[in-house]
Amino acid sequence: MAASETGLVSQSDAARIDGHKHKHEPEAVDASTDPSIVDWDGPDDPANPRNWSKRKKMLNVVLVSLSVLYSNIATTMFAPGASQLAADFGITSSIVATLTVTIPSLGASMGPLLLAPLSEVVGRVHIYWASAIMYLGCTVGCARSTNAAMLLVFRFLCGSCAASFMTVGGGTIADLLPKEERGGATAMFSAGPLLGPVIGPIIGGFVTQALGWRWTFYLVLILCMILIDMFVMQAGVVTAIAAVAMRETNANMILAAKAARLRKETRNPDLRPARLKQVPVRQLLTRALVRPIRILLFSPVVFLIAMYMAITFGMTYLLFATFPSVFEKTYGWGTGVSGLAYLGLGVGCTVGLMVFASLSDKLLKDGGPERRLLLMIWVGGPAVPIGMFWYGWTANYAVQWIVPIIGTVFIGLGVLIVTSSAQLYMMDMFGPEGAASALAATTLVRNASGAFLALAADPLYKRFGLGWGNSVLGFVTLAFVPVPIFFYKYGSWLRDKFPLKL
Repeated sequence: MAASETGLVSQSDAARIDGHKHKHEPEAVDASTDPSIVDWDGPDDPANPRNWSKRKKMLNVVLVSLSVLYSNIATTMFAPGASQLAADFGITSSIVATLTVTIPSLGASMGPLLLAPLSEVVGRVHIYWASAIMYLGCTVGCARSTNAAMLLVFRFLCGSCAASFMTVGGGTIADLLPKEERGGATAMFSAGPLLGPVIGPIIGGFVTQALGWRWTFYLVLILCMILIDMFVMQAGVVTAIAAVAMRETNANMILAAKAARLRKETRNPDLRPARLKQVPVRQLLTRALVRPIRILLFSPVVFLIAMYMAITFGMTYLLFATFPSVFEKTYGWGTGVSGLAYLGLGVGCTVGLMVFASLSDKLLKDGGPERRLLLMIWVGGPAVPIGMFWYGWTANYAVQWIVPIIGTVFIGLGVLIVTSSAQLYMMDMFGPEGAASALAATTLVRNASGAFLALAADPLYKRFGLGWGNSVLGFVTLAFVPVPIFFYKYGSWLRDKFPLKL
């Protein structure tokens, strides 16, 4: 990309795939009237990701979802070791100690600004490859850190790299599936950022207690090396997996590759892919950085949904950062056992995943994207504040340990449904062309909240205690419950009133 003078930018991919034209999209070039335009070989072309077999589509979705889950497990495995690291490095500030846990979320808010729109230009697969390699390198840096500043830098970079799977993955789902089939895929995909931080600390708690905090990073590297070794030793498996896992799903990139192949075979330099145009690299990069910010600022729907996601996600990260200390101090749990406090959130996320996967597409019917908000209105929205009040007051009075954990089941259920509904709503509104950028906009706000809201935990709990401290958060989430109700009634009008040119 850096060596070339131009890049490829899609013009109307969403309109082509969804079968209708939006006002903000320019007309695509008609390949039937221009022999130099390379397009699909008819509506049933097997090269079109929308025409892949159901098994191949779902395998791609599963692999992307597992990548999201794994990166979140790896990033949060360190959490129970934060107190041990603080002792090793002489960290006395509660803010710095909390940042060692939450700063990957800040990195995850920055990375998508470039990576998500860039994936619509260079393709999804190249972003996945580059991010995975960089993530491994930064994990080595975390394991070998000699002071808090060094660790914070590498943890930030780990978060930036891991975010590519979450943000670009939304574009992959939009590439593969029409909107009426995305419910189950989106639920599975959205579970990673919620289940990962549940599973990671459980593993990390026992690893830290037995081997020390550095081994939470070494374990990530060892697991990756085992997988790579398996791939090298079993070429047949590699070939089978690579045929699916490394397949590009961005329709514009597939057509660009097809045009390049035909130019070479026919020696016709005039062949070019449909729906693509050449733009200067500077304009390309400017667009990649500006588009998510523009979507966030000029679409009231995206802005308020992003705020709702930010509050719920930030509150969840606050719980992730404080569970070990709360259960160690209140119930006398050790470092290893304290990781089990995350199980309630995990159970809630699993239940939410099943509910959303089974009902979301059925509720869509023939309605607009606003019908994606029904589960958020009736289930996800109310469940979060209920769980916060339940967890806060039962932990405050040291009620038997299982009772506050049951409260976190409601939190996990609600947060997964709120997150999944919001992400699918974005995909349906913006289509394949803008899905990654819209998700980047929401991810920016959501992950920044995840990094910084947790910093308020220590002063919040010291000032108000666990009961009123968590109730404050519960009241904030309760205030957002009317937001999806408003959009369900007036979302279509707002989208017409504030159209966005992607």
